[in-house]
Parts: sequence; structure tokens; C-alpha cells
Amino acid sequence: MPDAVMRVAARTVDLDDEPLDPGQVLDGDPRTSAFVLADMPDGFECGVWRCTPGRFRDTETQESFVVLKGKATIEWAGGSIEVGAGDLCFLAAGTETVWTVHETLLKGFSLAPPCSQGDYVS
Repeated sequence: MPDAVMRVAARTVDLDDEPLDPGQVLDGDPRTSAFVLADMPDGFECGVWRCTPGRFRDTETQESFVVLKGKATIEWAGGSIEVGAGDLCFLAAGTETVWTVHETLLKGFSLAPPCSQGDYVS
């Protein structure tokens, strides 16, 4: 069990390389790395994630994140959004996305076990 209260300096913490599967990469050479602050038995996880410029596809887990720095476009079957520093975002589990990272992206994230579509409040 992690400590009851934890913190990390998100902009300066050392991140571990977490390479994308080569089949995900659509353009460029995006490099990903992360630091996991908490990883709970119930599936909750939070930490910091970074990606260098490039384009790749992903199938999302249920995630909320805040962009700390950088810029990206996230595309999915229903549209696309531009994200940048200060944006708070949510990705529903199972959503197939294409990420175009324009400037190295740094985000604080939390992953949770998926809930049913009817449980979402917008």
C-alpha cells in the first residue's frame, strides 16, 4: 500500500522509457517515458507521462490527465481536439485514438478501471 499522501515534482522527475509498439507509430519517432507515482491493486494508477513529437495510434484506458507542457492533437472517430498546457482531459476506455504530438507533451495522468458509458457525466 502506498503512503497516504505522496507528491512528485512532475516537471523534473526522472522518467523511465516506455517505448511504443512499433506498430502504433504512424509518423516520426515519438518516444514515450513515464513515472508511476501510485499503482493500486484495484487498477487505479497515476503518474507523469512524456512523449516527443510524432504521430501514433492508441486504444485508450479510462484516463484523465492535465497537460503540463507541450501541444498535441488527439483524433478519434467522433472528432479531434487540440490540447496544451493547462488543459484537463478525459479519455473513455476503448476509444481508438490517433495522437499527433507537435511539441513534447508532458502530462499528469490518472487511470481507473472503466465504468459503463451511462456513468459518465458531461
